[in-house]
Amino acid sequence: MFIGRLFPFFVAGLVLAPVGAILSSLFSPTGEIWSHLVESTLPQLLINTLWLSVGVVAGTAVVGISLAWFTAVFEFPGRRFFSWALLLPMAIPAYVSAFVALGVFDFTGPIQTFLRSWLNSDVSWFPDIRGRMGVIIVMTLAFYPYVYLLARNAFLSQGKRSLEVAQSLGFDRRHGFFKVVLPMARPWIAGGLMLVLMESLADFGTVAVFNYNTFTTAIYKAWFSMFSLQAASQLASVLIVLVFVVIVVEQRFRSRMRFAEARKSERAQRIPLTGWRCGLLVAFALSIFLLAFVLPLVQLIVWSARAYSQDFDIERYLEFLWHSLSLSGMAATLICLVALFVVYGVRRYPGVLAHLAVRVATLGYALPGAVLAIGVYVPLTWLDGQLSEWMSQRLGFETGQLIQGTLFTMLIAYLIRFMAVSHFPIDSAMQRITHSIDEAAMSFGLKGWSIITKVHIPILRSGIFTAATLVFIDVMKEMPITLMTRPFGWDTLAVRIYELTSEGQWEQAALPAVTLVSAGLVPIFLMMQQTEK
Repeated sequence: MFIGRLFPFFVAGLVLAPVGAILSSLFSPTGEIWSHLVESTLPQLLINTLWLSVGVVAGTAVVGISLAWFTAVFEFPGRRFFSWALLLPMAIPAYVSAFVALGVFDFTGPIQTFLRSWLNSDVSWFPDIRGRMGVIIVMTLAFYPYVYLLARNAFLSQGKRSLEVAQSLGFDRRHGFFKVVLPMARPWIAGGLMLVLMESLADFGTVAVFNYNTFTTAIYKAWFSMFSLQAASQLASVLIVLVFVVIVVEQRFRSRMRFAEARKSERAQRIPLTGWRCGLLVAFALSIFLLAFVLPLVQLIVWSARAYSQDFDIERYLEFLWHSLSLSGMAATLICLVALFVVYGVRRYPGVLAHLAVRVATLGYALPGAVLAIGVYVPLTWLDGQLSEWMSQRLGFETGQLIQGTLFTMLIAYLIRFMAVSHFPIDSAMQRITHSIDEAAMSFGLKGWSIITKVHIPILRSGIFTAATLVFIDVMKEMPITLMTRPFGWDTLAVRIYELTSEGQWEQAALPAVTLVSAGLVPIFLMMQQTEK
């Protein structure tokens, strides 16, 4: 009991170690570089980051919620295919979609080249893919599966019955959706949108490919170009504060509402959709699927075919694949267990401090991976030194580095980075378990672990599986943390992509990218099978 009460605070403290190291830079003396950034670039960074965040959140909300609603509640041609196919873009890293989009739609790409030849014109009317709208569209297509997945879980469990209740109160389908169904699904939708927001704020690869300056690009420039870790930390601290404010505001609104659903909806009785509405929906879903998954994958396969004979080595790529899969599996298991204990700790011992600890524990997702890697390395370096000194004094021999450059360091960094990815689906699923369910279980003689294993886990199973899948895929795609904290020689597919793209070898980078996408498809298929059950 005592451990359960303290566990959320323990995880929050684990996150606060690197976050605190970064936030402490706000109280450090301001250097000339930071003063220059504040005077010249900070206002534009704020504007660019704000537009990017609003655009991507709005885009993913429209695309993800609408597709989730139609595939969960309505029956139309291709519904079974789209229900799982629309999750496939999750397997493609956003930075991969970014360089594919530039390769296809840029001035020298095949689309504009074909149009100039066919129309015998300079096609000056063609939109500039490198502009702000291009970044927003690419990131929307890459991140909408977060919202789609969580919203669809909500609509599958309660959507149709909520719509029927709304219609019994005199609402038509459209008003019933906005007045009843959408508010009932808010915990799941809010969780997905928060993941999208933090992913957008922390993304570096996509905005760097498009040369779109945000907080993350400024952090990297301050760190690697200006060689000022202090200025980079101060910029990152501003980013953390912004995200923390958003989380507090969202949790404040949600705390005033209650959500519960004990029974599952009748999924077999979907509403038939016919006529022009059916055709419009199929065209919309097909367009999203083609743009977000088929087009990038086909282009990657074309580039891979060109580079296959030069770069492919089956033994080396099997090693890359094994490293990626094993790291993702270990991280998903660890992070989901920690998130489950945190959610239970807050459920059993609620309070202002407990909820504050959860908000702190989920801040790591907003941190750029490289900054978080440094934040993790600093305290672990100190701990390594203390252990080495203690072993030397007590046992009389030198141990060297015990923690740095090990899988333990990587897993701790992954835990801090992706705690939010695991927490939101599990916490949303926990909203279904009311105290009346516990009381009913106890009336049947169940208590303690029996309630958890026989009542709670079956209800939470979908949320846990969703969380594990999201973490697994995100860890496979994670590049900066893996690059900076991996043991010597422990290269992954993401590291291989970075090494090739940093040298401008886009076609060669397509080969590990295709391998990474293929490996990410397996957990997505398994997740969709679990969701349909």
